[in-house]
Amino acid sequence: MTSLSSRRKRALVVGLGVSGMATAIGLRRIGWDPVIVERAPGRRSGGYFVVLFGAGQAAARRLGILDAIPDRSPPGGVTYTVDRAGVRRPGLGFGDLPVSPRMMLRGDVERAAFTALSHDVEIRYATTPTRIEQDASGVEVTLEHDGGSVTERFDLVVGADGLRSTVRRLVFGPHDRYLHRLGYMIAATLLPGPVGGLSPHEGASLLEPGRAMWVFPFADHPPTVLFSYRTDDVDAEFTGRPAERVRAAYGPQPAGRLLGEALDTLDAADEFLFDSVEQPRMDAWSHGRVVLVGDSAWCPSLYAAMGISAGLAGADLLGSMLHRHPGDIRGALRAWETQLRPHMTYYQANGVEQRYFVTPGNQRQIALRPLMARSLRLPVIGNALRSLRSNTRSIRERELDIAHAG
Repeated sequence: MTSLSSRRKRALVVGLGVSGMATAIGLRRIGWDPVIVERAPGRRSGGYFVVLFGAGQAAARRLGILDAIPDRSPPGGVTYTVDRAGVRRPGLGFGDLPVSPRMMLRGDVERAAFTALSHDVEIRYATTPTRIEQDASGVEVTLEHDGGSVTERFDLVVGADGLRSTVRRLVFGPHDRYLHRLGYMIAATLLPGPVGGLSPHEGASLLEPGRAMWVFPFADHPPTVLFSYRTDDVDAEFTGRPAERVRAAYGPQPAGRLLGEALDTLDAADEFLFDSVEQPRMDAWSHGRVVLVGDSAWCPSLYAAMGISAGLAGADLLGSMLHRHPGDIRGALRAWETQLRPHMTYYQANGVEQRYFVTPGNQRQIALRPLMARSLRLPVIGNALRSLRSNTRSIRERELDIAHAG
């Protein structure tokens, strides 16, 4: 007979996204039995442009998935700013960053994480928690599936179910208590190939006050497009067809070739992303034996470009803290948040600040872009900027790794 002290701990992970699977990998690695539930009827392996910075790469390496994540950065890739008339100027893209992030699609990370899941990790699709109650020794969760329900007991519940987390709503309170709108909408989809006369290795940004469009090229995959625009009425943007709302946001001027072809692709797309840009702002990411991980806890927004990296790092660190605090789940969660929160607070603030890099707010910010692009290419100024940015970034990422190892 297995004693209570020696039995394997059981965790419910809600969400089969990157953060959820990374959490399950980390828990399984320390001897826990994770059960993953996903509201969708199957895997959602799609997704668009993401980057993986040093902190995310280090976490992916520890989780055993880094080698399976491709780097789709195009060789010789270059980004132009292009106006509606088709005039090109030197631009700034992720390939110009001095820290050399890996460029890829979200589905690349999802596939690597799914492949790395242990074969004995149970996954239940079309399953959603409807009640979560806990006491000193465990968490009782009612799970709904195909119109029926079952109640089970777990040692830990992890909400890795995204920005509008069901776990957060059930345990911490309604979305409007925590979600902070930045006043922007985004749309993204896969392009069938280069658009607007671009070559396969060329990216582009079309920048206008309060609205922007980006084309991201890949080495061995069709490009993706991102639309980002300012709005004073987020709720109104969710009325009508998304493609029509995006097209209206970029009117009434003639679109021109590049923007026009991208809008036509979005209009015909079967799969696309359309959402508001929001951040959860929370005083604590855990309550008793329930913890939030990834976008459900700290979503920095795509403007920070740290969503995947932060999700992997947070999931990896969670497993490490639970391993270091055996028999004290609440203490492990407190230690995890104490070490992680300063970094996620920084990334969230960066996501707010960087919205103007992706979507300039006025003509002056647009006018400065060519100067910034040229300065990066001048030997003296460019090297100084690269050194400054590289040192700043490396310090932040080193701190996150030290937090993991300390």
